[in-house]
Amino acid sequence: MKPLKIILASTLMILAINGTAAAGGLFGPPQPVSKEAGGLHTAIGYWHHQDEYKNGTEHVTRQNQVYSQLGYGAKNWEIYGRIGVSDFKISDAFSSSQASTTTSRDDFEDNWKFFGTLGAKGFYPFDKTFGIGAFMQGSYYFTDFTDNVSGANAGAPVTTGLKVRNLWDVNFGLGFQATVPYGLKLYVGPYAYYSEAKISPTANIPGLKFDSGDVWIKNKTYVGGFAGVDLPLTRGFHLNIEGQYSARFSVGTAITFSY
Repeated sequence: MKPLKIILASTLMILAINGTAAAGGLFGPPQPVSKEAGGLHTAIGYWHHQDEYKNGTEHVTRQNQVYSQLGYGAKNWEIYGRIGVSDFKISDAFSSSQASTTTSRDDFEDNWKFFGTLGAKGFYPFDKTFGIGAFMQGSYYFTDFTDNVSGANAGAPVTTGLKVRNLWDVNFGLGFQATVPYGLKLYVGPYAYYSEAKISPTANIPGLKFDSGDVWIKNKTYVGGFAGVDLPLTRGFHLNIEGQYSARFSVGTAITFSY
């Protein structure tokens, strides 16, 4: 049982890393969900994502994503694609640092824009219980997130807005897996991550965080950790639950079906 103890210890170590959780949905277990002889699989998933971006100052973001997945693989490899919709929130994006400027609300928020994700993984089993895998996954948002607010500057009414453009991320990681009784798969691993987006204000309002010109923001840190469980249900269905931890916690779930 020594490898299992190593995996459990690694879980605690990885979840203590001040990393950044990745958008685009779950990484999933290292071992492919496709049948060993080869075949398709489909999935539907939900992901609640929290992150921190920076451009001199820090910006807390939140997303709720719903997606569908189609993949193909065999015993030790798998490729997949996803299409989904996501909202996007930036806390205090419209807050003012000057008493002369006020806005009707502080947070930026827009709903249900389309994104796509591509991923691939490979898996090497040590035996029937333990194995290790590697993966890469990237996501891109096809449309801009936009939001507008009204307010006042020095007593005069003003209106401004923000556009979040070209939001994307890419992830590379390793996963360690243990298969326990009833086919339950426990997995944990580290990953590297990069994400960026361009934020454009529609008006220059003194005192706001985004008050002039285009600003590129990127994720605050570049490493993170994840852990999850994959539970076989019946007739080819699996339930996958996964968490990713950084300064903020992200979590999601997916139902997969192997043909």
